[in-house]
Amino acid sequence: MSSLRYWVWLSSLTDLKPKSRSALISEFGEPESLYFADDRQLSGRCGLSEAERLLLSDKSLDRTNTILELCHRDNIAIITLKDAIYPERLKNISDPPVVLYVKGRLPAVDEQAAIAIVGTRGATAYGLKMARKMGFEVTKAGGLVVTGLAAGVDSAAAEGALRGGGSCLGVLGCGIDQIYPSWNTQLFDDVAIAGALISEYPPKTVGQSRFFPERNRIISGLSLGVTIIEAPARSGALITASRALDQGREVFAVPGNADAPSFVGSNRLIREGAILVTNGWELMQEFEALFPEKLRQPEPEKLEVSHDGEVRSKDCRHIKTPVKTKPQPEENGKGFAMLRVKTGRKAVDNKTHQEYSDLEEQLKSLTQRQLQIVSVMDKGSKHVDDIIDESKLTAPEVLSELTVLQIKGVVTQESGKRFTLNIIKK
Repeated sequence: MSSLRYWVWLSSLTDLKPKSRSALISEFGEPESLYFADDRQLSGRCGLSEAERLLLSDKSLDRTNTILELCHRDNIAIITLKDAIYPERLKNISDPPVVLYVKGRLPAVDEQAAIAIVGTRGATAYGLKMARKMGFEVTKAGGLVVTGLAAGVDSAAAEGALRGGGSCLGVLGCGIDQIYPSWNTQLFDDVAIAGALISEYPPKTVGQSRFFPERNRIISGLSLGVTIIEAPARSGALITASRALDQGREVFAVPGNADAPSFVGSNRLIREGAILVTNGWELMQEFEALFPEKLRQPEPEKLEVSHDGEVRSKDCRHIKTPVKTKPQPEENGKGFAMLRVKTGRKAVDNKTHQEYSDLEEQLKSLTQRQLQIVSVMDKGSKHVDDIIDESKLTAPEVLSELTVLQIKGVVTQESGKRFTLNIIKK
């Protein structure tokens, strides 16, 4: 713990440039040695400015101790540059973050075909559609999606990845407990369950404009390639593309209308040599030789991206959410009692009703995974963590299937990551 305290102290000096922090570790070896160094020992080393030396003279550990307490309380992992689980891919960039704060489960990134998907916050409907499509298809092909979880393209890509049943890494430009944008709480929670939220900034650190370009080097550093979905002439996504090139990563871009201002930057990247892509498998083929056992061309899915950018089931019948339920025993031949509901004004436990026929067909169409989820859900609401534990499915599988079950009207999502079954088992 004593050694970790000094790593956290160094990471808390957020006004210190990332390049300076990593250079200091290269010079001093351990942050503890840096902590006990005086100004004379720091003078003329690592290209530090006078302001940076002044920052390093602050030896108070009060904030450090608060950060450690917050991380312990909120189950936030602290991974240092010297830890074995620190991704080697990220460690090899010129200015790796000295500490990663992680909420969720960090996968073995070096063993994954990780692809960053980024773009403008002010995305068009087409940009959002393509972001969700790319996130979904990269996941289905066996890849790992990395994104910044900003509004627009980043969030849409994360949604697509989760709906594809995969993990997602969300790299933040603020403390890991700061939800930005504030309305994105549910997506942040879902990413933390199915993958991980990552930040080099300690908890309670409010985002600043300069943090986001710093964050971009981590997005590209974790990835084998960066995909730009939609970017105007001056876009933060272009900074990520630039960092990717500096780090020796591949850069991909989705083409847009030639006269659309929001695609000026991404179209220019294609003109300058970025690889043009229109679907997830085109992306993953570039890395197939590196991961022959993990990457595969996905089979045609029963899910499609609609015109409004939502991923929906092709065979989904839209039914109204039930307002009252009444159990009736009957077997459907799939290992659990036939589920009965009342919807609106008309009871559907009479086989002559069309609603009953539609519902019966819907239940017969449930996959084995969906049946596992339904079978563990009680009459009341159930927390997603309990569903994961009791169904014996992985977090990405549960989140993906719950999305489809919501689309089919079988479950409803409530606040606090809880889900209610709209049909009652007997």
